[in-house]
Amino acid sequence: MSDNPERLVTVDRTAPGRFTATNARGGTIDFGTAAGGDTEFTPVELLLAAIGGCTAADVDVATTRHAEPDGFTVTVTGNKVNDDLGNRLTDLAVTFAVTFPEGEAGDRARAILPRAVTVSHERLCTVSRTVEIGTPVTATIKDA
Repeated sequence: MSDNPERLVTVDRTAPGRFTATNARGGTIDFGTAAGGDTEFTPVELLLAAIGGCTAADVDVATTRHAEPDGFTVTVTGNKVNDDLGNRLTDLAVTFAVTFPEGEAGDRARAILPRAVTVSHERLCTVSRTVEIGTPVTATIKDA
């Protein structure tokens, strides 16, 4: 376990329907709502990116010990629904398309790819594990 398990992101409104998230290290990412057809990511797309990025990082570490991939793409899909449970995503799916060069090193990387994907999904990826297990979220209003 980490010496500092807390993770923190702040979100500031920068304009109507536009926001900037800042992490504790000072990194930022801009995002917005789907209104207006802007190209910025929406919060739902950021969630999909977080799931894909988390598991991609796990698999990258495991496989690149053996060979640098020729191609590495992770696609994350889900269906947005609004039902008696409210707005949410269903049918989340993560698909890896990874290729390695021919040869012994590429063969080793290809051989461990399925296990690396499974271990990431079942144990390592904090984002997808949090979503799949269903961690409660609280919302409060800070006193002014």
